[in-house]
Amino acid sequence: MKKTFILKGLTCPNCSAKIEREAGMIDGVTSSSLNLVKQTLMLEASSECIPDIYEKVTQIVHSHEPDIVVIEANTVHHHSADGHHHSGDGDGKKEVLKLAAGAVIYIIGLIMVHFMNLPVYAELSVLVASYIILGGSVVVQAVRNILKGRVFDENFLMTVSTIGAFMIGSYSEAVAVMLFYQIGEFFQDVAVKRSRRSISDLMDIRPDSANLKLNDEVKTVPPEEIAVGDVIIIKPGEKVPLDGIVTDGESMIDTVALTGESIPRHVKTGDELLSGCINQSGVLTAKVTKPFHESTVYKIIDLVENAASRKAPTENFITTFSRYYTPVVVILAALLAIIPPVIIGSGWSEWIRRGFVFLVISCPCALVISIPLTFFGGIGSASKRGVLVKGGNYLEALNKLDTIVFDKTGTLTKGVFDVSELIPAEGYTNDELLEYAAKAESFSNHPIARSIQIAYGETVDSAGLSDYTEIAGHGISAVCNNQKVIAGNEKAMDSFGIAYNKCDKPGTKVYVAADTNYIGCIVISDEIKPDSHEAILNLKALGVRKTVMLTGDNTKIAESAAKELGIDEYFAELLPDQKVEKLEQLDSRKKHGRKIAFVGDGINDAPVLARADIGIAMGGLGSDAAIEAADVVLMTDEPSKLVDAVKVARVTKSIVMQNIIFALGIKGLFLILGAFGIAGMWEAVFGDVGVMIIAVLNSMRILKK
Repeated sequence: MKKTFILKGLTCPNCSAKIEREAGMIDGVTSSSLNLVKQTLMLEASSECIPDIYEKVTQIVHSHEPDIVVIEANTVHHHSADGHHHSGDGDGKKEVLKLAAGAVIYIIGLIMVHFMNLPVYAELSVLVASYIILGGSVVVQAVRNILKGRVFDENFLMTVSTIGAFMIGSYSEAVAVMLFYQIGEFFQDVAVKRSRRSISDLMDIRPDSANLKLNDEVKTVPPEEIAVGDVIIIKPGEKVPLDGIVTDGESMIDTVALTGESIPRHVKTGDELLSGCINQSGVLTAKVTKPFHESTVYKIIDLVENAASRKAPTENFITTFSRYYTPVVVILAALLAIIPPVIIGSGWSEWIRRGFVFLVISCPCALVISIPLTFFGGIGSASKRGVLVKGGNYLEALNKLDTIVFDKTGTLTKGVFDVSELIPAEGYTNDELLEYAAKAESFSNHPIARSIQIAYGETVDSAGLSDYTEIAGHGISAVCNNQKVIAGNEKAMDSFGIAYNKCDKPGTKVYVAADTNYIGCIVISDEIKPDSHEAILNLKALGVRKTVMLTGDNTKIAESAAKELGIDEYFAELLPDQKVEKLEQLDSRKKHGRKIAFVGDGINDAPVLARADIGIAMGGLGSDAAIEAADVVLMTDEPSKLVDAVKVARVTKSIVMQNIIFALGIKGLFLILGAFGIAGMWEAVFGDVGVMIIAVLNSMRILKK
């Protein structure tokens, strides 16, 4: 069973990784996932260990972060307006005051050392006071961790190196190491909180209340209390609280929080309303179509919040790397301090100093902190553009795209069909052909069926309709006034043995027959989206090797669309299961180490979305199946959003690689200089804290992209 805990005030990526790992080692726990965005720890555990799991989790958390408040998730509201997204921010003032006080006393100590002829003990007492203010909590935490068997962490490194610096007479350098370490920690907290706010800005789309209409009375209630079928009022300036259909009024709707589009959308009676949008002008009355926990706003918030729990391979590598890297450098520092003087027979003080310098430089904080922050920020940056990426692993995978496979209808084309031509068989009129087709299609919600119903323009009397059957990949069969009517493609005509006149005109063809008598053909056209061609060109410019289109339409339509769009390869007249087969064939032909993505919309694409390395749902907000199966959700119907997603992924990866190369390169250089006695404590401070601050600031650039 699942158990979730809120870790109120948690901001440290390094500590988060340790808590997640140790919580996963509790007896009976099968999986552990810590989400730094939500500040939640989710455990899968056997029922036997549940009774005392809270105490064990609390013990683990407090062993790393004593000030964190651990709360069982079911004791608080999951998305409370003042909830845990911003928790911990209030502690910032106390940290700033402590940092400022320690820095001021340190500066006084430096003045005493360099400009005043005072006894050593006077200088030392001031510097020690500064050290206690700045590093007392670090030393205490290091001692606690050592007593619990956790030796090799940043608290241990800072404590040993700074106390060691005091022992060899480098008093001011010892305090400087702790001062700049705390400055680095402060920047880390600021970066985490800014990254969290970039996600939390999206959380602002969550409505706090809804205006429920009860007869002639309007009552303000929480959105969770509204049921499907209830009527709500949305006033100008208010957020749309739940998904629904407009029953009265018209207005302009701001959808920027959902889609990234700055142009408001006009809605009127009969139009769909998505929760999270903002009503700009008129008063709207709407009938609720989904409960809050199934609404668009809830799904978006849940997707973005949970994205941080799916870590990229680079994040996992850095976490593993730091676990083994730290003890190795501690051992190397000890060897550096002991072996040379043993061999030489003198110089203990100098080699011990070098060992402590080595320790300060070696702390892996720059990588452990900045890499998760970058992916964290990348997910937030993508969400601002109307692209929901379900995890850092998918964001990193977007950098490795080899082949992109597109569905056609509704993805590359508008999916808005119009009857362009009626071709009745001999002995039948246009009206008769349209009437037979409209009756057969009257129960279908498919865009092609709707276009026929619109062209017919009359309400179909369902009294004479029965035995309605949708035949996958073929069409529809129904009994209309005691006649068996077939409306579908060539496969439908062939399977029922109906002789028909094949139509070669461009467009989707619906052949109609009644009691095996051919009635005629309806030609339906679908328009290509304005940005589809540009999106294909830009994806190729970004390095995508191959673009492919899969469609159930006939070959001529597919060929025409592929040629117009510049698609490299297409496969037509496919059933849903055949799309999966084609994707698997294409997957076997991709370059080694590269990824294949499928872009589709709607419930029929769910199997292919799930099978691809990266499933991308186009305009998938209306389809629960598409959102569930996809790894990336483009919140509008624009293929160009995929280009934005790839660009954000590229920038994220670039910043990650910059930080890795910079941190390891500078540290490696300073470790060598420290080992040879060229670099001292001040250089060590830059090699550790300076590098961390620069890496964190570099990570924060992604938030402005």
